[in-house]
Amino acid sequence: MSTIKTIHHRIGGRKTVGESSRTAPVWDPATGERQAEVYLAEAADVDAAVRAARAALPGWAETSVMRRSRLMFAFRNLVEKYLDDLARIVCSEHGKVLDDARAEVLRGMEVVEFACGIPQLLKGEYSDQVSTDVDLFSFRQPLGVCAGITPFNFPALVPLWMHPIAIATGNTFVLKPSERDPSASNFLAELYVDAGLPDGVFNVVHGDKVAVDAILDHPDIAAVSFVGSTPIAQYVHERATRNGKRVQALGGAKNHAVVLPDADLDQAADHLIAAAYGSAGQRCMAISVAVAVGDIADPLVELVGKKAQAVKVGPGLEAGAEMGPVVSPEALERIRDYIGLGVDAGADLVVDGRKLDVQGNGFFVGPTVFDHVTPTMDVYRNEIFGPVLVVVRVDTLEEAIDLVNRNPWANGTAIFTASGQAARTFQRSVQVGMIGVNVPVPVPMAFYSFGGWKDSLFGDHHVHGPEGIAFYTRAKAVTTRWPEETTDGPHLHFPTAV
Repeated sequence: MSTIKTIHHRIGGRKTVGESSRTAPVWDPATGERQAEVYLAEAADVDAAVRAARAALPGWAETSVMRRSRLMFAFRNLVEKYLDDLARIVCSEHGKVLDDARAEVLRGMEVVEFACGIPQLLKGEYSDQVSTDVDLFSFRQPLGVCAGITPFNFPALVPLWMHPIAIATGNTFVLKPSERDPSASNFLAELYVDAGLPDGVFNVVHGDKVAVDAILDHPDIAAVSFVGSTPIAQYVHERATRNGKRVQALGGAKNHAVVLPDADLDQAADHLIAAAYGSAGQRCMAISVAVAVGDIADPLVELVGKKAQAVKVGPGLEAGAEMGPVVSPEALERIRDYIGLGVDAGADLVVDGRKLDVQGNGFFVGPTVFDHVTPTMDVYRNEIFGPVLVVVRVDTLEEAIDLVNRNPWANGTAIFTASGQAARTFQRSVQVGMIGVNVPVPVPMAFYSFGGWKDSLFGDHHVHGPEGIAFYTRAKAVTTRWPEETTDGPHLHFPTAV
């Protein structure tokens, strides 16, 4: 017990325990051992973070966009300098393999690079002589204190979707990362300090539902960004909106990849393996349903089964490992239970990840493949969030599109085909926010925005990119006249252009 470290909050530029007396374990998923204890915030700790953010707000909001841009450049350079250190932190607490963790940090750094262009991104509009001697212009201003509530599956990337944009646009920020892998956020807070960010502009509080509810209810928080499961996203959206906050809440997913008979079979199988089992399937953009159309079904299932069995599963820091453990013992038990439910429902278990043989007590479950799955089965209906790929067979592209559109989630989808016409029909017809054509994980670049439809998003704005700028700011329109003298008296009618 004496060797277990403790993980603190970071409020007002300082490490603190605050009012916390409760803690939660932070596991090493590769060994199954508890490596740390993280303090869980009470409402008073959230209030302390908000007060620090509120105190820093006036000065930061008035800081010139050029200075904010230069700070983001400095922060970006520090993220790049310590990329491997940050990736190892992610690997040690989440379990994903090191190359995957590095890629996560790089994709997060792209959002910081987008935020570096804040002088251009905040440019308003100007119209001269909209009426006689009248000009009109607009500009955007920050909202105030903003908050982010983020999941375990991307402990560096998802927070980086939020706080660089919020801070660059002149807001201050309170982050509540997942208590399962909290250290990446503390590390980024230290890099902000090194970059010169004033105390209180960025704060980190760790916690559970107590901290979440304190954020949703706090009167001085103007906006909340959330990524997590659909039930919690809906809860966050309803409670925070009821309290007058602007909210973007991204929920769960059951992403489908449609494979047509004309697809390159080997390429499609490789992409399905990568998209289903990367990060042990713990991605909101993971492909968890393969929709096999027509005659390609049998050869596709056979090839995917062989490739799934060939995936090298091991500790994330182990050389050559392609897939690591899942994040916690609870996650391991849930995934194993779902595999059992699929068998009980009559699905054909092609590859059983429960039979994986890995030494030690880590939270390992192997790649799993089900065939002949129907939409009524639990393995199809629910978000398993693990390395489980189910195959649903249909006869035509139209049936595949209908299957995708009947699913309540609509985060991402993909199609594998050699036909431009089929791809165009698919991308125009599916009711999904992000679409890949021969690309299995269609996560947009940082200068676009990320977000799904239907039960995958609650709120009007996606994250980062142009919609992120719009979310963290509000517009003012100013109509001006500079008359030398007034000669024609008052006009009581509604003003019109003359």
